[in-house]
Amino acid sequence: MQEQHAFPFLREIILFLILAGILIPTLQRLRINQVLGFLVAGTLLGPFGLGLLAARFPEVTWLTFPSGQGVSMLAEVGVLFLMFMIGLELSAARLWAMRAWVFGAGSIQVAACTLLIGGAAYLAGQPLATAAILGVVLSLSSTAVVMQLMTEQNTTSTRLGQAAFAVLMLQDLAVVPILVLIGVLARGGGDDAATLALVALAKAGGAIALIYLVGRRVIHPLFKAFARHRQPDVFMALILLSTFGIAGLSAAAGLSMALGALIAGLLLAETEFKHEVELMVEPFKGLLMGLFFMSVGMSMDMRHVVEAPLWLAGAVLGLVLIKASVVTLLFRAGRLPWCRAVEGGLLLSQGGEFAFIVLGYAMTSKLLDPTLGARVMLAVGLSMFITPMLARLGRAIGERGERAASERAAHKDEEALAAARGQIIIAGFGRVGQQLAKLLTAQGIPFIAFENDARLVSKLHAQGVPVFFGNASRPELLRLVHAEKAPAIVLTMDNPALALQTVHAIRRDFPDAPLFVRSRDERHARALTRAGATVVVPETLEASLQLSAFVLESMGLDERTVDDIVDNERDLFAAQLNDAGLREAGSHRT
Repeated sequence: MQEQHAFPFLREIILFLILAGILIPTLQRLRINQVLGFLVAGTLLGPFGLGLLAARFPEVTWLTFPSGQGVSMLAEVGVLFLMFMIGLELSAARLWAMRAWVFGAGSIQVAACTLLIGGAAYLAGQPLATAAILGVVLSLSSTAVVMQLMTEQNTTSTRLGQAAFAVLMLQDLAVVPILVLIGVLARGGGDDAATLALVALAKAGGAIALIYLVGRRVIHPLFKAFARHRQPDVFMALILLSTFGIAGLSAAAGLSMALGALIAGLLLAETEFKHEVELMVEPFKGLLMGLFFMSVGMSMDMRHVVEAPLWLAGAVLGLVLIKASVVTLLFRAGRLPWCRAVEGGLLLSQGGEFAFIVLGYAMTSKLLDPTLGARVMLAVGLSMFITPMLARLGRAIGERGERAASERAAHKDEEALAAARGQIIIAGFGRVGQQLAKLLTAQGIPFIAFENDARLVSKLHAQGVPVFFGNASRPELLRLVHAEKAPAIVLTMDNPALALQTVHAIRRDFPDAPLFVRSRDERHARALTRAGATVVVPETLEASLQLSAFVLESMGLDERTVDDIVDNERDLFAAQLNDAGLREAGSHRT
């Protein structure tokens, strides 16, 4: 027994890792949403599934989770990282750029759904406090399910994807006042409830502002100081320190740890280290979210389906109809076509993961009847289960309607052209990269740059230049900025070996990307050409050509003649590079 307590929940951890090792690749191969897969696994193997047989058959204990306690502790870590990743997407700049959708459409959606769902619950005989809790909780949608579906469908960058993401951002922000509201209702207050709520909100707002301001003074200098060492273990330690440290400060201030993790993500979203942080967390995000959603599945008692099948069917249908209708009307008011508005309504019609957190808190605070709370949780889970089907239906409606509309609306082509244009990606932001960026900015051409020098990145990022800390030889970093749609990828780094390595990596994962590369000399240029560079510009060649041009002009040749001479030399060098590449390719074949 002593050995068993030395490592609590070891059996649960091993069982979860086995399931994750089997589930994640299987679900990816079958193209099944991972969130739903973990929900099903938690439901089947949890205390209300096969875990019910553990008392009669002790052997079943090794293959199930008879008690959710073993996973709930680890699931809390999953919630923290879920909120942290959401915070990374909720940068102040992005919120401001989408302010009309976030604070306009998002606020209206939450308010309208709260009134309609809460009003329906009140008319069905629920007390006012219970109806208010159900209304506000069920107004939220599932960020995890919707974002994964949009990523799979490649719709995150479309107008519909941006509108849906904006509504989800507001819903994530709304979790803060919802948790405060639950706390106020749990403490009671009678006639003073409104005053108590205002005071609690004011205190929470002050604590959040203080944590955010203090965090800004600490987080960015901390990352800036240690990023120059370029050690992944140090970088990961800083991410964990930021997440758990600010979550701990939030808990000490009387707020939830999840809110602190959200603030940590917000703080890092404003820095030049955002993309590198996303890459560091990405391998663990799926596992940690899997823990959370598996614990959610364990809380779903499927016996209620037998006890109240009509109630559950009516609850799921009513939830989907109300939310889909509200979102559809909002998106249509935002000038999305009817077909895409309906698609967005179906996509956001489910209940959200925060419902399980808030409803669980409400039940432990005795604000919600346990039986009602369990049934509502099950209804939310079932609505998440049917979301992929609803998303496919909405996608079919959207594509069919857009095909019909494209025949009548020629101005749609302009939007498609703008979306396809993308951004030029610059890898290496020294003198050459900065000069290129200056010319692109003057022509109004968008770009994004990556640089390994943390000091230079911090300096330029503070001036509003879109340069981020990161290594462009990592294909996953390029995927984050949609390199497959970039009109050009330009490598300006002065390290020959790194440039060659980056060309190989980009060509392997982005074979069709236009790749323009700076080379050290002719030998380096030939190596880059063989690796797959589209255009190679040796710095020694350009320096000699420019110097020659000035000399020729000083000798009396006119500018046009000099330009022709220089262009001919460039063409001759390019032809020599191509001939050398063809000869080497032929020798390799023989």
